[in-house]
Amino acid sequence: MEVVDAKAMGNKISITLPYSEDIEAALTKKCPKWVDYRVLSKSLDARGANRGKGPKYHYIIECIKEGETFSSYQETFPDLGPFKNPPIIIGAGPGGLFCALRLAEYGIPSLIFERGEAAHNRMKKIARFWRYGEFDKENNVCYGEGGAGLFSDGKLITRIKSPFVKYVMKRFVTFGAPEETAYISNPHLGSNKIRNLISKLTDYLKEKKCKIFYNSKVEKILVDKNGKTEGVELSNGKRFYSSHVVLATGHSPQDMFSHLNDLGVSMKSKDFAVGVRIEHPRKLIDHIQLGKFAEEKSLGSARYRLSYHNSSTQKGTYSFCMCPGGYVLSSGTEEDGIVVNGMSNYARNSRWSNSALVVSVKAGKDFSTSKGPLEGLHFQREIEKRAFSFSKEKASGKELPAQRLKDFLDQKQSLNKLSKTSTPSGLFPLSMNQVLPNFVVEHLHESFQSFEKSLGGFCFDDALLIAPETRTSSPVTIERDKETLESPSHEGLYPCGEGAGHAGGITSAAVDGVKIAMSLIKKEKCFEA
Repeated sequence: MEVVDAKAMGNKISITLPYSEDIEAALTKKCPKWVDYRVLSKSLDARGANRGKGPKYHYIIECIKEGETFSSYQETFPDLGPFKNPPIIIGAGPGGLFCALRLAEYGIPSLIFERGEAAHNRMKKIARFWRYGEFDKENNVCYGEGGAGLFSDGKLITRIKSPFVKYVMKRFVTFGAPEETAYISNPHLGSNKIRNLISKLTDYLKEKKCKIFYNSKVEKILVDKNGKTEGVELSNGKRFYSSHVVLATGHSPQDMFSHLNDLGVSMKSKDFAVGVRIEHPRKLIDHIQLGKFAEEKSLGSARYRLSYHNSSTQKGTYSFCMCPGGYVLSSGTEEDGIVVNGMSNYARNSRWSNSALVVSVKAGKDFSTSKGPLEGLHFQREIEKRAFSFSKEKASGKELPAQRLKDFLDQKQSLNKLSKTSTPSGLFPLSMNQVLPNFVVEHLHESFQSFEKSLGGFCFDDALLIAPETRTSSPVTIERDKETLESPSHEGLYPCGEGAGHAGGITSAAVDGVKIAMSLIKKEKCFEA
């Protein structure tokens, strides 16, 4: 047995092992007096695997000797009792649900309004959309319990620094995530596991006296003559009143963005990115990244990360939401628009691997901001509607535009037969320059030379470019005070998560929900943890 490196830090040990070596055997050699251990951190280092260098695991381990106990992570939550009027949370995605969870742990129930259905019913309607093109405007890949995160691979990767990250990870484990979620680098639940987890979380919230209203679209934010938030009005006309409204609607509710703009809520355009999904055979990516170790089941499907910067235009082209062993999905929120996204299940064992390849879009440069903060939305919609129009013209309207990579690089019309694909919606051939803006096509084209240098074999002739990937992040920021997290224009309105421009994934959105819950508690109960 080879121990590559080991370093003691009190009861904690940093240790690096070849991927196939047993951690217990290594600990027996390095810490002969240990009686128990637990993994605090584990990450795979596969750099050099494609050149024959064996992958390694980096661990941080906590060991204890006879008579010792593990250090504990335990939070206690005093029961502060309910608010006079329960806080209202719009949206049952990660931001909204974790806001409700944190409040509930302090004895504060909330009202949660979700425009779509519960996760399992939602899934049935989405499956019919993928297979038959039967679109449901309130139950799609972005709307419904669990939000867009339910169909975006279940990645829990985050680069934010917050004391609430550990809390969020621990709660994921509590509701059914694998134990490794709390310590492994780049944790991944898979879309199949996160659905069950979200259902258990919402069941718990109901036990804590929270009320969840499904198929309940919030049409209006109610405000008084001074702009102070008073509650919400649903699409059926029913009104619910509260002086605390958390706006956790996700990155795609264009109707809500328009309502907020009409209401005069403080918001501004922001940068985002647009591009394609690239899909390769999974085995090809595995061999590019892992070389002779590609068949080692313990290493799983290989990931990659790519980026290219054009110094003259100051634009980045980069991979995003890489889904090893995954699927490309139709993810639009309007009947007349096409959007693509990627996901994978926990096993990551489909025959394909995909990733977004996107180009930065600059507010005020690539689209005008002179007419207000919603011009980025219009930029996205024009692309999505164009893709749908071609799909209706050349197929049935549910199929996704696709082009072979070789044809894209040779600037040829994709008349060749397309490769088999993971998407259940089907494909039709179309040149990317018929869907995407010229500057996006040009930057994508330029980036592939750099990507091929980084990953030899990446420019595989029959790789597919599938378009358009437009919903990488919200095109607006709903502004808020840095301390209170309230809207500066509307007291009692709390913009939350990815849709408000304050998060960028499942974990960061959940953390943002927790932060808002603590702000509400501080304001209403004068309690600060």
